[in-house]
Amino acid sequence: MLMSGSVLAVVAILLIVTSLLIREYGNATETAVRSANNVVQLIDADVQRNADLYDTSLKGMISAWQDPEVRSISPQLRQQVLFDRSTAAPYKGDLVIMDETGAIVADSVSIIPREDNFSDRPSFARHRESASLDLLVDGPFKARWGFKDWCISFSRRIPSPDGKFVGVASASMRLSYFKRLLRTLDVGQGSTVGLVTTEGLLLARQPDPGNQDYIGRDFSRLPNFQRILKEINGSFSATSDLDGIQRLYTFSRVGDLPLIVVITQSRDEVYAVWKRNALLVASATGVLCLGILWLSYLLGKQLRLRFQAERELAELASTDGLTGLANRRHLDYVMKQEWSRGIRSGKSLSLLMIDVDHFKAFNDRHGHHGGDVALRNVARTLAASIRRPGDLAARYGGEEFLVVLPETDLQGARVIAEKIRVAIEALPPFAGDRQSVTVSIGIACQRPASGLKPSQLFDDADKALYQAKRNGRNRVELAVEHVIQT
Repeated sequence: MLMSGSVLAVVAILLIVTSLLIREYGNATETAVRSANNVVQLIDADVQRNADLYDTSLKGMISAWQDPEVRSISPQLRQQVLFDRSTAAPYKGDLVIMDETGAIVADSVSIIPREDNFSDRPSFARHRESASLDLLVDGPFKARWGFKDWCISFSRRIPSPDGKFVGVASASMRLSYFKRLLRTLDVGQGSTVGLVTTEGLLLARQPDPGNQDYIGRDFSRLPNFQRILKEINGSFSATSDLDGIQRLYTFSRVGDLPLIVVITQSRDEVYAVWKRNALLVASATGVLCLGILWLSYLLGKQLRLRFQAERELAELASTDGLTGLANRRHLDYVMKQEWSRGIRSGKSLSLLMIDVDHFKAFNDRHGHHGGDVALRNVARTLAASIRRPGDLAARYGGEEFLVVLPETDLQGARVIAEKIRVAIEALPPFAGDRQSVTVSIGIACQRPASGLKPSQLFDDADKALYQAKRNGRNRVELAVEHVIQT
């Protein structure tokens, strides 16, 4: 029971520690997601603010271009009106107005529009084919003029008063803006932050592992992007499609724009502190549990030794040292129990009082050692002659023995007594002695009742034994059964 209790305690400790570690694991995940969301919101706000600036510029360009008076002024003044410098921002690319054929009719970088045509742009074709006046985002693409680096464009359809397509107002943004923005953010070692279109085209990513340029790469068919596109906002844990590392993905769409901010955090980095704490707690808990089990084992071992010692002492206290039978003390205890049980059951209790015949003469012939051997032989024969668990053979003193027979009437006790007498008489003579060892047996039987005492049973058995000796020894004599009349 001690070991079982210790095992249960250890199991309880392990369950508690495991639940705490699981909760801390969840807290680590929540903390990482919360931090990533904060970064995502910062990026969203900055990108949305700049997109609003571009949209405001486009609306101003369209409004001014649709004013007949603006078209009639000089080219220098018209450029200033169309492309107000107050809307200029870092990393802003070219702002142009195109007619219905895609040719540039107004240019932010040149008073005389450049000779170029953008009818091949997907955004131009969409404006031409759709009557929607919504803002479109196109790219990434390489700029044809100026810096000639990666850009995206913001554009709006220019309608005529009757709603017909007459051109497109477009403003380009250099993607170096996003690189600069993402480079200022610390998302942790082994983690990345990126901006991708809803079509799966990568616009910016920091840091770029191995200095690889992923801009313009199509991720639309990758499982992780498909999940991001489906959920739009949220987080999940998965294996990276690029490097095969387990990562925690946190993502959000930028307002109504077709742009998605994605932060991928290395799980090793996210759970590094948790792993150290879990290892420390697990080690300490393991040592504690092993200590409990070891101490319980040692305590159990000591308790077993103590129990064994107490049992041996109890046996010594209740066993006769010479014969191995019950001693007088244990006999008295058993008699009280059986007498009380007999009162409750109403069944007879029999007692055999046995005395070794002519033991003094035998002792004189063979000495004390021979007498001891004879007594042990008699004791073994007594023990072998009674089979029921409740029967008891005890040494009463000297060469006298007693046998207690619960729930046994006078005739049953006589059968057992005769069996004992015959078995002892059949023992081989000791050291060639002509006279074999024999016993005289007195039998007493009573039905225990509250009006009688066990001492009466002893007196009756003693009288019967005396009668057996007087009648010649090596015989069995019966005493009269006492019954209380009611």
